[in-house]
Amino acid sequence: MTHDDAPGRLTSRTRPPRSGSRLPRRAAFLATLFAVAATALAGCGAGTSPANPAPPVGAPAAPGASTDPAALNSRDVNAWLDGLLPAALERTGIAGASVAVVRDGKILTARGYGHADTGTDGGAVPVPVDPDRHLFRVGSVSKLVTATAVMQLVEKGDLDLDADIRDHLDFTPPRTFDRAVTLRHLLTHTAGFEERVAGLIDLTGTGADLRKALATDPPEQIYEPGTVPAYSNYGNALAGYIVERVSGMRFEEYVERNVLGRAGMTSSTFAQPLPPHLRDRLSNGYGDASQPAAPFETVGVPPAGALSAPATDMARFMLAHLGTPVGGTALLGAPTLELMHRPALDAASLGTLADGPRMTLGFFEENRNGHRILGHGGDTNYFHSHLQIFPDDRAGIFISLNSNGRGAMDSHELRQAVLSGFADRYFPPTKPLPARAVDAAATAEHAAMAAGTYESSRAMRSTFLTAIGLVGRTTVSVQDGGRLLFEPGPLSDSPARYEEITPNVWREVGGQRTLSMRVADGRVQAIGFDSAFALLPVEPARSSALAVPVITTSTVVLVLAVLSWPVGAVVRRRLGRAPRDPAGRTARVLSHLAVAGAVLALVGWGVSIVSIMGLQDVPSAALRAVQALQLIGLLGVLPAAVRLVGDIRRRSGWHRTAGSGLILLALAGTGWFAVEFMLLAPDISY
Repeated sequence: MTHDDAPGRLTSRTRPPRSGSRLPRRAAFLATLFAVAATALAGCGAGTSPANPAPPVGAPAAPGASTDPAALNSRDVNAWLDGLLPAALERTGIAGASVAVVRDGKILTARGYGHADTGTDGGAVPVPVDPDRHLFRVGSVSKLVTATAVMQLVEKGDLDLDADIRDHLDFTPPRTFDRAVTLRHLLTHTAGFEERVAGLIDLTGTGADLRKALATDPPEQIYEPGTVPAYSNYGNALAGYIVERVSGMRFEEYVERNVLGRAGMTSSTFAQPLPPHLRDRLSNGYGDASQPAAPFETVGVPPAGALSAPATDMARFMLAHLGTPVGGTALLGAPTLELMHRPALDAASLGTLADGPRMTLGFFEENRNGHRILGHGGDTNYFHSHLQIFPDDRAGIFISLNSNGRGAMDSHELRQAVLSGFADRYFPPTKPLPARAVDAAATAEHAAMAAGTYESSRAMRSTFLTAIGLVGRTTVSVQDGGRLLFEPGPLSDSPARYEEITPNVWREVGGQRTLSMRVADGRVQAIGFDSAFALLPVEPARSSALAVPVITTSTVVLVLAVLSWPVGAVVRRRLGRAPRDPAGRTARVLSHLAVAGAVLALVGWGVSIVSIMGLQDVPSAALRAVQALQLIGLLGVLPAAVRLVGDIRRRSGWHRTAGSGLILLALAGTGWFAVEFMLLAPDISY
């Protein structure tokens, strides 16, 4: 359940969405690289560009100057939404959308567009989206409810934001560093946990067991708490489990009584499956509007993304956080709301990363046009949502889509077009963006330090899925005038240029996005590009420039070697040549076994990664079998070396000697890759 990476945030996050259940689609490229052995080097299809993308976002409505805002009233906002969304849904193939806007303690509008049921299954009559009736799965926007529940218990004195969470747990969470993990860390995604995929979303209808999901094969802690923003479904779910432990009631029951009920969200629930009285009100989820409806998605860690709610209920939640609850009672006292809405970590913990966007106690800072905006996005496999409140302007907007769309970026770009369009139309800039305050020499020095290759802090580092980090990396290079070129840009699939505006704070050229850098000993340690995400330098041994050529070339050599065996046998038989010299036969047979093992391992990893990226479980026995094949390939380096030495001594001919040498190098290459990228790690959890 990702936050828009920004892979919203339930998705295991694609670039650019930040949210919750899916991992980046580019990760499939790596699986294809492994699986290339099975297809004998058949060409891999490249991903297509998003069809008919939404208008570009990120730039202010009128950079450097103030503009007159439109009147934020129901008539104007309805006309604006009606002019934008129907055509966008038609263009992208998204089945339906539900939107709500609040202002000054009122639900200004709630609109439904497209269909909650397209009628594609069994010829049913299409059902238009009703924003008051139809529930949408809001993905990681659910985390705001979980954070609110935590803050209620903090307000009561039952919880301490800065106490060790182990005091409230009945199992021991992973811990690598001496510093204790606190609720403040969990709510700001700085507890240091790596990503996990297994059990995130289930499509079989199996119920969720929160404690089991948290205590079984938990992710490793790979960063010191409080120092690196790294979005974590696991961390938020831990916070929800602490609510369960301290309150003495199941998490779902606590939030229904104390958050949803008090906010007047009477049609919302974390229950999975939905209770009978709400079941027929759930919107279907779709790949796109032409496809059949998808099955119900069971979120394995409910606090991180299991909420189902109509747009009108999400409007009530926004109003409650704006301090003006409608149809309910206050969720939090004013001092606690203020505490929850301000940045929760400072430079003492984050260093200069604190100069960029930060997490509050649950919300992302998503400021635009000089206005303070707090938000959170969420993605499941089929639903894509985002909520933003403008605390100082007493306004908020929520949008949810029930389809991915035909293009890979359609749902993300449509949400961003709505959110940015709303801010630019009703809350435009009132003064020019701050001028640069860094001299050219200092900027040139800082830019030179930043140049390099980076990967997301939201990653898997202790298991075989660490290899997925080879895709989706960001390259930073220096351009004229000390500007930095990010390829791709943060939260984008297109390049973006940034210029330094204050020391170690950079702003997108022609836009408003900012990022901050933490530097130590003349090197960039981290680049904060979103409240819960950072870019970290890639170690030279794990660089794509080294690893990708090694594994690709090794795969080509091994596949060609396998293909050459039957071809060579046929040629020898046709030409009546005698069998090979029996000298060195044992080394040759063992090296052949190693080649076969390495190729089959590559095939196995490809199939496994594709399955895992599709949120399908892969049996442990199957993964161990693939590891055994990989180990055979690695151990085969020894007989391959013996074979090469024997060919040289016997003067077997340059072609045979060269072949033996290439096989040795290929086995060594795949072996190095397997060790470096954890393919042989004892831990096969994911």
